[in-house]
Amino acid sequence: MPIVTHMHPENGHCRFCGAPLEDTFVDLGMSPPCQTHIEPHQLHHMEAFYPLHAFVCAKCFLVQLKAYIAPQDIFTEYAYFSSYSNSWLQHAQAYTEAMVKRLGLSVASRVVEIASNDGYLLQYFAKKGIPVLGIEPAANVAQVAIEKGIPSVTKFFGAETAKELVASNSHADLLLGNNVLAHVPDLNDFVRGMKLLLKATGVITMEFPHLMRLMEGNQFDTIYHEHFSYLSFCTVERLFAAHGLTIFDVEELPTHGGSLRIYARHTEAVSMPVSAAVETLRTREFGAGFGKLEHYRSFRNQVGNTKRRLLETLIEIKRKGKRIAGYGAPGKGNTLLNYCAIRTDFLDYTVDRNPYKQGKYTPGTHIPIHPEDRIRTTQPDYVLILPWNLKNEIMEQLAYIREWGGKFIVPIPEVAIYE
Repeated sequence: MPIVTHMHPENGHCRFCGAPLEDTFVDLGMSPPCQTHIEPHQLHHMEAFYPLHAFVCAKCFLVQLKAYIAPQDIFTEYAYFSSYSNSWLQHAQAYTEAMVKRLGLSVASRVVEIASNDGYLLQYFAKKGIPVLGIEPAANVAQVAIEKGIPSVTKFFGAETAKELVASNSHADLLLGNNVLAHVPDLNDFVRGMKLLLKATGVITMEFPHLMRLMEGNQFDTIYHEHFSYLSFCTVERLFAAHGLTIFDVEELPTHGGSLRIYARHTEAVSMPVSAAVETLRTREFGAGFGKLEHYRSFRNQVGNTKRRLLETLIEIKRKGKRIAGYGAPGKGNTLLNYCAIRTDFLDYTVDRNPYKQGKYTPGTHIPIHPEDRIRTTQPDYVLILPWNLKNEIMEQLAYIREWGGKFIVPIPEVAIYE
């Protein structure tokens, strides 16, 4: 497949292969950027809303948003600190153990993480004495990592940054990125950079939400402006192959509603054979229709139905005079709240463990964000869990709402009430 590097979805072309973008995957209307939390003094100001209209490329089947907002405007100051989720830290620790064992990493190796956030993952490699380097564009977040003793470069990653790192002899034995591939507007430049930075025998691992699971689970709320691309295995395999990288293994993970972890190497590094898992997943995706446009076009009806069912449930609860609070103020929550037009007429408030968000309001819908103890004080009848992918962790954490007969509402994949 020819690589077109100058094409971008802004001009109606696919960000990977450059073909014209004409087919709608789903149109979620207009939404504000999901990580901009509103300060009290901004409540009467005008807010910027951008289209949340996802397209599918008829040639390579990459599902993508046009880059309505520049990444510099999203990621330079960022409200997401990975260390606030216990389950995510456990995930990072388990990954570290598995990689050290599988790749035989030692003090002589180098682990480089792209979008290293607050050092939540690299800290586990550093504890084992393995040299690490984080690449993180958000200065406020990178600063937290540096204070933890994790060397970090405050830059966006691409071929240019890779060349600078190679010049300072920072080749990677393990080059990893969790939930970054979907956040990159220039996919070709990003993958080209990884090819440059990887040692001849090095391994890349990337984790990203799996488009197949997004569609099966009605996870339309994971579509937001920071996620430029929605990735199937087949499309990622093509993307990597176009830049001289071969995916030789893949694992399916439960994180973020269902993710893939891919293992890639230089195409020349044939000593790492391609596993049966790669063949199996490729066959499964094709069998499910991921090579046909009709399959992608079916998603919009599914999404409309999910919205209607959620609103029916909330309307019924409010008609009975009951009170509903939210839990969490995640990016996905904002897509859900804005697309379904859920404001304080449904939710009295929401709570979040991240002090950065407390005292602010959700973008677009202006629902106040409080610390978690607000739930104990006001004793709502229902709690709507916005980060539904962490529902078990949250229901355990808030088990006390049952003392007053409180119940949980989980909106995705199907609206469910847990007593």
